[in-house]
Amino acid sequence: MKPVNLSFGACGFLGIYHLGAASAFHKHGQRLLRDVQAFAGASAGSLVASVLLTAPEKIEECNQFTYAFAEDTRRQSLGAVTPGYDFMARLRRGMESILPPNAHELAHSRLHVSITSTRTGENALVSSFSSREDLIKVLLASSFVPLYAGLKPVEYQGQARAARGSWVRPRRDRGSPSADVGGRRLTNSLPILPVGRTVTVSPFSGRLDVSPQDEGQPGVYVTIANQDVRLSVANLVRLSQALFPPSQREMESLHRRGFADAVAFLLKENWFA
Repeated sequence: MKPVNLSFGACGFLGIYHLGAASAFHKHGQRLLRDVQAFAGASAGSLVASVLLTAPEKIEECNQFTYAFAEDTRRQSLGAVTPGYDFMARLRRGMESILPPNAHELAHSRLHVSITSTRTGENALVSSFSSREDLIKVLLASSFVPLYAGLKPVEYQGQARAARGSWVRPRRDRGSPSADVGGRRLTNSLPILPVGRTVTVSPFSGRLDVSPQDEGQPGVYVTIANQDVRLSVANLVRLSQALFPPSQREMESLHRRGFADAVAFLLKENWFA
């Protein structure tokens, strides 16, 4: 049987959609999870992937942390970029409270986290973790957005790292036209592993396994950071919400949408249980 991987895309505060999908996988997708060889992700996606792999029983705790984190950010006059607000310290506290002591052992060789050197622009998938602290540093590096999350990138193995992909030539799929940003694109905001099938999850509507499906200009997609997303007003709104979290009610709706979209995927693929 072809290996199956599960990858969660970068999406900031829209990670609550991922948590909804993760809840569905944990509750109704054990057939899928038994077949999953590797988990992958970038930014918020890597955080959800790490929890689903190492501490699935704490998904609800992650939900509550995300709601509280979003509320804390909304209270700031300029959101996450408010002077004096330590976005990364808040995120670290959440990781430290949720990840189990042996998280690095459970994640070793099975969790692939996308990070990029701010000096060379070289992107890498990290899957080896020497300690729990090492795993947390990698997850923080994947989540760091320059200027938005602070001025000093996270250091990992002596280099400053961030959630910024490298530029490569665009891929064009047959059958549907696509648009590209500047004729090039950022990679690894949605890691696709080289062996087997990678099931993709994203809160942006597009050509993905689990994602919202919006009405927009039919067949027109933009390839952004390795995610083929539909060109739609709804996706532009989501892009803003990824950085500036929407209201509690909207976030709860996103969580329900992620759960429902994941259930629909499981049913379609005969992985529902």
